[in-house]
Amino acid sequence: MTDITAVAKQFTEYYYSVFDTNRAQLLPLYVRIVAVRDYSMMIYESKQVAGAQAIVQHLMGLQFQAIKHIVTTCDAQPSHPTQGSILITVMGQLKCDDDPPMNFLQIFNLYPEGPGQYFVYNGAF
Repeated sequence: MTDITAVAKQFTEYYYSVFDTNRAQLLPLYVRIVAVRDYSMMIYESKQVAGAQAIVQHLMGLQFQAIKHIVTTCDAQPSHPTQGSILITVMGQLKCDDDPPMNFLQIFNLYPEGPGQYFVYNGAF
């Protein structure tokens, strides 16, 4: 059985490391490898975005030069009893440019593609 807490910790460490340094490199996390279809969806501050390319373009268009995520809590639980998907809730602080830090909450629903492989099926910020 998969240790979902370990998967969540590894995923969030990688995701925010890439987000903070080169958002364009997030694309593989939103692309389903097994099928050609583009399933990923995201809600970012009430804006609905669908498709891996559109999600990454939206994230790259955010209006800041420097960003740093500081994760304080990362919780995970199974989101489907038989499919192996994982719901991750992340809370922390976000530091953009010279602005004071602000709290953030982000949710990911990871969908399995094979042993130890997931893609972001849903996300909300």
